[in-house]
Amino acid sequence: SSSLVAIQRAVMSIRHEGCEMAIAGGSNLMLSPMQHIMFSRVGMICADGRCKTFSAAANGYARADGVGDVLLKPLADAERDTDRILGIILASAEHHGGGASSLTAPNPHAQSRLIAEAHREARVDPRSIGMIECHGTGTKLGDPIEIEGLKMAFDLLYRERGLAPPAVPHIGLGSIKSNIGHAETAAGVAGLIKTLLAFEEGTRFRTLHCEEPNPLIDLGGSPFM
Repeated sequence: SSSLVAIQRAVMSIRHEGCEMAIAGGSNLMLSPMQHIMFSRVGMICADGRCKTFSAAANGYARADGVGDVLLKPLADAERDTDRILGIILASAEHHGGGASSLTAPNPHAQSRLIAEAHREARVDPRSIGMIECHGTGTKLGDPIEIEGLKMAFDLLYRERGLAPPAVPHIGLGSIKSNIGHAETAAGVAGLIKTLLAFEEGTRFRTLHCEEPNPLIDLGGSPFM
């Protein structure tokens, strides 16, 4: 999430500190085998080099090099300068991961609070959302916990607006890690760039290597598909 935190800080600087323009993102270069060896020893790396997000075959993540950044400006300034606007950040939120038993077992309650906070600030009707770019590392335990956090957040957002649960799922879930691997400190901005490309192409890109869903993931009664 490092690159997303950088983007969040840039957004806050533009909104509250008089910053007129910012370039924010992250980079990840695998210049030494030491981290790969360490992550392999604790069971975080998949043996076959495929990140199987939300899959029953999920067995860890594939590491990736990556560099990405975005140029951020106030919307009025971008319109005035006739910039090519790829997307608009309505709101952003940053949160600690919360108390958890391990690095690979995040806290769904902390995640749900973060998601709900961002949506409240954006004043977005949850029924209008068509896709969510997830963290989705491709681990048997982490992926279901992330989905549980999303379900808790959207259940709350629907109830706060007095809305009944959706009769038909309308939010596609995906993760760019199934396409390019986990770029670690550049993973967040990679997901943001993928989302911008989805806007531009008008399509939801398929999440790969997920022929059979993780049996611990239950999307029943949720807005997700």
